[in-house]
Amino acid sequence: MDVTLSELLATFMESPLVVWVRMLGPLGSCGDVGSEERVSMFMELVDGVFLHKIMTHIDPSPTNQRLNKNVNNDVSLRLHNLTVLTRHIRTYYQVCICTHCADRELTNCGRFMAHADQSLQH
Repeated sequence: MDVTLSELLATFMESPLVVWVRMLGPLGSCGDVGSEERVSMFMELVDGVFLHKIMTHIDPSPTNQRLNKNVNNDVSLRLHNLTVLTRHIRTYYQVCICTHCADRELTNCGRFMAHADQSLQH
């Protein structure tokens, strides 16, 4: 089965995560657009600027690295932007997971202390 690049791009642009991202911003629908428009939408995703904007809405805490707003198809700038985005996502999830684990430990600790208090009273 030979699949063209255009077909792969169309499939990717209709994947659930990309559809969700498109609903959040100016990328719009891929339904009836041509391959040139799909490539343009894809390039807007892979330069990292729009994805970083979404991540900043999810977690507005500032990152120490600046994003290059004008990538102009420069691979090194795109890679820098995606690296900044990946670090932001990783930090966000590490903080969320640590907070969740700490909350869970406090809950378990509270249960232990309540059980210990009951044992001491009997």
